[in-house]
Amino acid sequence: MKLLFTNFHAGDGGGHTTYILGLARGLAPRHAVFVAAPPGSRLHREAGTIAGVTVIDQPFPNGFRRLAARRRARRHLIDAMRRERFDVVHVNGSADHRLSMSARRASGTRPPIVLTKHNSKPMTGPGHWWRSRFGTDAVIAVCEYVRRQVMASPYARCRVATVFNGVDIDHFAPRSADPASRAAWLAPDAATKPLLIGSNAGTARYKGWMDLLEALATLDGADRERFRVVLAGGMPAKDDLARVEALGIASQVHFTGRLGDVRPMVAALDAGFVMSWDVETISFACREMMAMGKPVLVTDYAGLPENIVAGQDGWVVKARDRDAIADALRGLLAQRSALADMGEAARRHAVADFGMARFVDATDAVYASLLRDFSSKA
Repeated sequence: MKLLFTNFHAGDGGGHTTYILGLARGLAPRHAVFVAAPPGSRLHREAGTIAGVTVIDQPFPNGFRRLAARRRARRHLIDAMRRERFDVVHVNGSADHRLSMSARRASGTRPPIVLTKHNSKPMTGPGHWWRSRFGTDAVIAVCEYVRRQVMASPYARCRVATVFNGVDIDHFAPRSADPASRAAWLAPDAATKPLLIGSNAGTARYKGWMDLLEALATLDGADRERFRVVLAGGMPAKDDLARVEALGIASQVHFTGRLGDVRPMVAALDAGFVMSWDVETISFACREMMAMGKPVLVTDYAGLPENIVAGQDGWVVKARDRDAIADALRGLLAQRSALADMGEAARRHAVADFGMARFVDATDAVYASLLRDFSSKA
């Protein structure tokens, strides 16, 4: 097969980029893989390092005021479709979906379009109705929560498959923590030997990290002092940093900034957390921490609970409920001696269910089934 992946993000791209890079690496040995991404984006840069992957410089401008740029981008994608005659186009967001749909129609080629639904935003309105009817042949839901959303939307008319996101369980494997890093994050070291918890899910507000800090601040002094928190991602806004100061816990919270490799940070943790209350679906970050042998505290938002066997390899709390989060933190202290065993259970869970081979094979099966259906109708 000749596969084209598209993604509109001009910057980091977050989970979209992680998703496409994983599929590109897994499928390049089997198929001809092309990635259309804006020049300068993380996806464009990193896809270019994968053997067997061809990267296409492809912007996806959006908005009425960028009509000329949109026309140029459309012509560029039409040329690529005519030249390469892709078997499948796999889109990952509204902007690249719209442009791919339009370019396909104008190119004279008819590759089926597969859409992955990555977030929890509603799929309503005339745009979704139009794309579902005239520009989508199959939808991949990244968890069962998303599948239910899709089936309650105009896209229910399409072929729908649930393919859980996979992580590289060999890359994200348990490893020894760097004692210097752990000591730095635990300083000033209290006699109680603080518990180090953290997240590699980023510092966007909807990730809920502030909810966790708000809950931490409500603990009594002795319990509060027994925690240190590490957060990987872009530096928060000034008002968020001011709020951390106002809570009186700034000395217990460390922001690492964006990390090229999150594994040393995750290795240092006693437990992880993903406290999202918006946008999130299944969370690569949660699965990466579990693969590294860390139990993870998650909210009950969207597909996050689908990662966890509560009480065995993590915990689930009500989203945005500071009292429930505070109770969970007290529970971590009470269960401290069990955290290593829970981490081992998290790793076993990841090996059994989160691996890249399962993810890549299931996605490849969606393409093959779709093409068989198309061939039978030809």
